[in-house]
Amino acid sequence: MIGGLFAFHLITVFPEINFKREPEQTHCERFYMASFQQAQTMVYAINEINNNSDLLPNITLGYHLYDNCVKLGVAFRSATALVSGTEESFNVFNCTGPPPIIGIVGDPGSTHCIAISSVLGLFRIPMVSYYATCSCLSDRSKYPSFFRTIPSDAFQVRAMVQILKHFGWTWVGLLYSDDDYGINAAQSFQKEVQLFGGCVSFSEILPLDNNHMDIQRIVQVLQASTAIVVVVFSTEAYLFPLMDEVRIFWENMFECSFDTVGRKGETMCTGQEDMRTTNTPYTDVSELRASYNVYKAVYALAHALHDLMQCEEGKGPFSCDDITNLKPWQLVHYLQKVNFTTGFGDHVSFDENGDALAIYDVMNWQASSDGSIVVHTVGVVDEGASTGKVLTLEEDAIYWNTATNKPARSVCSESCPPGTRRTRRKGLPVCCFDCLPCADGAISTLPDSIECMVCPDEFWSSPKKDQCVPKDVEFLSYGDPLGISLTTASLLGSCICSAVVVIFAHHRHTPVVRANNSELSFLLLVSLKLCFLCVLLFIGRPQVWTCQLRHAVFGISFVLCISSILVKTMVVIAVFKASRPEGKSAMKWFGSHQQRCTVLFLTALQVVICAVWLSNASPKPHKNNQYINSKIVYECTIGSVVGFSMLLGYIGILAAVSFLLAFLARNLPDHFNEAKFITFSMLIFCAVWIAFVPAYVSSPGKYAVAVEIFAILASSFGLLAAIFAPKCYIIILHPERNTKKAIMGRAT
Repeated sequence: MIGGLFAFHLITVFPEINFKREPEQTHCERFYMASFQQAQTMVYAINEINNNSDLLPNITLGYHLYDNCVKLGVAFRSATALVSGTEESFNVFNCTGPPPIIGIVGDPGSTHCIAISSVLGLFRIPMVSYYATCSCLSDRSKYPSFFRTIPSDAFQVRAMVQILKHFGWTWVGLLYSDDDYGINAAQSFQKEVQLFGGCVSFSEILPLDNNHMDIQRIVQVLQASTAIVVVVFSTEAYLFPLMDEVRIFWENMFECSFDTVGRKGETMCTGQEDMRTTNTPYTDVSELRASYNVYKAVYALAHALHDLMQCEEGKGPFSCDDITNLKPWQLVHYLQKVNFTTGFGDHVSFDENGDALAIYDVMNWQASSDGSIVVHTVGVVDEGASTGKVLTLEEDAIYWNTATNKPARSVCSESCPPGTRRTRRKGLPVCCFDCLPCADGAISTLPDSIECMVCPDEFWSSPKKDQCVPKDVEFLSYGDPLGISLTTASLLGSCICSAVVVIFAHHRHTPVVRANNSELSFLLLVSLKLCFLCVLLFIGRPQVWTCQLRHAVFGISFVLCISSILVKTMVVIAVFKASRPEGKSAMKWFGSHQQRCTVLFLTALQVVICAVWLSNASPKPHKNNQYINSKIVYECTIGSVVGFSMLLGYIGILAAVSFLLAFLARNLPDHFNEAKFITFSMLIFCAVWIAFVPAYVSSPGKYAVAVEIFAILASSFGLLAAIFAPKCYIIILHPERNTKKAIMGRAT
């Protein structure tokens, strides 16, 4: 005998409790035709086995069928009735009643199976469910004799997640029935969704209560949600009132409806049936999924019993002599090992947890022309597929309730493109995020990057922040507008110096040129020309030799220039003293030879400073990225601050002494007193270089070089203009004043 538990009715009516009389039995209402079809499938399978001479020969199977009324109390009472009967008393010496059952097909509900298997497992009575999918039932320590021909929720959940991943849906709603099946499935689903980066959208995950189903509240939450995809885990009975109430809403809101169900069996027809007269759920044989699971469950028990009857001594957990008095617990050992193929070509076996092979059909709910809902198979989820492809979909067969008939996107946040990083929105699930651009100097090359990578020192982020590109190298080049201007000024100053040299050479015998040692004037012009030309060493890409020469040439040229001016000033003072009786011997100690030696000596000191500086801490090219992060400033390091300071300090000392002496000699009685022009030139020189220091320190990159060049040019032009402009003015425009009497102040 085989027991069967089916939901013949959907509603259980409990009698009124009255403690004055024996309570009445509950009764059930609302006949469920689909479940009756499943029970008839069990009867059909048993009859088919009894007519099969190869399976269980000389053994006839029988059955007891009970109703669970979709209520745990009724289901549990039905199970105990199958196991122990319904008689109120029995004779211990002469047991009477129905033959004992060898196993139970059912129950379809996970909650029912949990309660029933907890008891039947103590006696190792096999129970093969055809629709209970709760993954909790896979615990062999709690349910040692439970089997099922439908995959567990763990497989169904993974099947759902495979569909979500296929269409890129990461923002989904969740509805589940408030029972063991719904709760366990919902928990497993949330874990699986989080593993692939998705999340559940509703702020409150909605449990469906069979007795207190708040349809209006569910509809309101669905309407308020931004999720387009809603996943439902519910027993079939729960869906009837839900679908009746919200069908219109459902069709308007959701573009497509999918379901994953067990494999269906194909019904073999003779061709003589008149399908025009069979239009009831009982006669509908297009979707025999639960019925097919019942069919496989019956055959699994039959094959296990057949193997038990073929017992070989020593190959089982008990002696083969014991099978003459068959016990249900003996069947569990062989049920665990069943391995057969149905007449429809499907393989049936159980894993170590009593679960069936993980294979699901993917169903698509489609609207027919008459407005009814028709379910079509559009794919398969098979974890044991030999191809390695778990999900197979026929996308052309899927119906999408959209204008384009294409799947919509259901994401909380769109994918972040390269060049941005994801930052989670506070208080929302992990798949709700904002895309923030990477900071300057950082990139992200992959979509949905969590962090941005910092570029290497000599690289910078591209405008789109998706790759590191070499930084722009900045230096004062000849092609730069600023470089062109400074180069032009340098060459102009050099040309003016050359022109003055030509003028002075042509008029070298005139009093203006010969006054105050013409040799010093030519030396001063040469040094000024060098000052103008040294600017060219500061322009262009820094190289080792240009870095070493630029400050050395600059320092030596200016010392040569200032030394010449200093000696000229000293000559003016010596000449004035020699004009007095008491100072006639002054010029004897400061003749031409002494003047040249003084200039060479003072210049030699600067040469020594430069030589020591270059030998100990030579300036060299350096790529500096501290001024501007996005650029590399190519500059010359000074090598030694002390050396550079001594170079500038020595020039400053000579300039200060020259200024002081010229200032003291500015009121000498000569009509053409050169000390006045020297004083003015030194005033310009000192003002320029005093202003240079703070401007140089505060200028970044190539502008610091430009400031130094400007100081060189400004001071050089100042010296050239202040000292030589008055002389050229007389030589060219007023030659009548270029006489000894006019210079000495004796001419009228």
